[in-house]
Amino acid sequence: MASAPEELPSTLRERQFTRAYETEVKVDPVSSPQDLDRFIKFQWEIYKGDPHWVAPLFMERRDFLDPKKNPFFENAEMELFLARRHGQVVGRVAAIEDRNYNAFHGEKTANFGFFESLDDADVAQALLARVEEWAKARGLDRVMGPASPNSNYEWGLLVDGFGSDPSVQMPYNPTYYPSLIEGAGFHKAKDLWAFHIDIAVDPDPKVVRIADKIRAREKVTVRMVNVKDFYPELDRIKRVYNQAWEKNWGFVPFTDKEFEHLARDMKAIVKPELLLIAEVDGEPVAFSMTLPNANEVLKHLNGRLFPFGLFKALYYQSRIRTARLVTLGIIASYRKRGLDAILTLETLRAARRLGYTTGEISWTLEDNHLVNRAIELFGCRKYKTYRVYDKKVAT
Repeated sequence: MASAPEELPSTLRERQFTRAYETEVKVDPVSSPQDLDRFIKFQWEIYKGDPHWVAPLFMERRDFLDPKKNPFFENAEMELFLARRHGQVVGRVAAIEDRNYNAFHGEKTANFGFFESLDDADVAQALLARVEEWAKARGLDRVMGPASPNSNYEWGLLVDGFGSDPSVQMPYNPTYYPSLIEGAGFHKAKDLWAFHIDIAVDPDPKVVRIADKIRAREKVTVRMVNVKDFYPELDRIKRVYNQAWEKNWGFVPFTDKEFEHLARDMKAIVKPELLLIAEVDGEPVAFSMTLPNANEVLKHLNGRLFPFGLFKALYYQSRIRTARLVTLGIIASYRKRGLDAILTLETLRAARRLGYTTGEISWTLEDNHLVNRAIELFGCRKYKTYRVYDKKVAT
């Protein structure tokens, strides 16, 4: 008969209890304005000393996460969580149910977003497990992300290309994040690519000749967006955007309120010369949007616009020399007819006139071979990769 195990000495039991208490990770919902501030400010802890991180504007983050101010939440639910160890914040995450995405794709998917964590597997696993529990309680069977909060905003995790600053509205994260997320049982769902372009370098003359011939043959006219005709132009752009992207993996159509809200936010930084509509017989058939890289300004503000950040913003805004081609969409009946080359060429010409020197085209799907080849024909090189992960929710 086996003898009973000897009882541990009291001092050893106390040390083991203390170690367990100190390493235990507690994940709780954000339940107060103070918690929300901690949620936002935790990024400053993670990226302290990182030369490539660009701090968001603190007040913009508060407004973005406020269901009363962000129309995204009219069709979505989101809960924010903070991870603590021994009372100290060590991580954060958001659990998101995007009803528009699920209805459009016929899925039962939850997103995880706004993920930040110490380099600690226990913290990451506790945060992502909480999202899985949240999803399961709502009858959802998959978790996907990072999506902050969906593919129309910041999407994906940087997994390659850490040696430079992120472009405007693109994510950035520490190099150890992929290991944390994969260690929590998540697998690659899709990679997204970003391309670098030297605006000062002339594109291949052959590409220019072909684009000009197509433009004449198809009777395509390209014009700037008329900002004085703001709302009718928005309606035209939204129709093209939602038609052009509807078959893309991960796509979520904008609602009218979301599109207007985003457009108003962008009015402060857009250049009409970089917002282009292609028309045939007066009907919009394609649209491209390139944004000045506002991160060149934000990097000098450290999240604060007041009291003196406004003056810094005005000073640095005129010195922006990089841009990002955010979207180029063509309705189905005009694809494979060279309109992408026409709009890209016009964008390059406009960017050069405005004094931009380099830029980014992002993001594209890794398996969108037609688009990726077309981008490379303009002398662009793939220089960053972002990854979207997913995981089935245990039933």
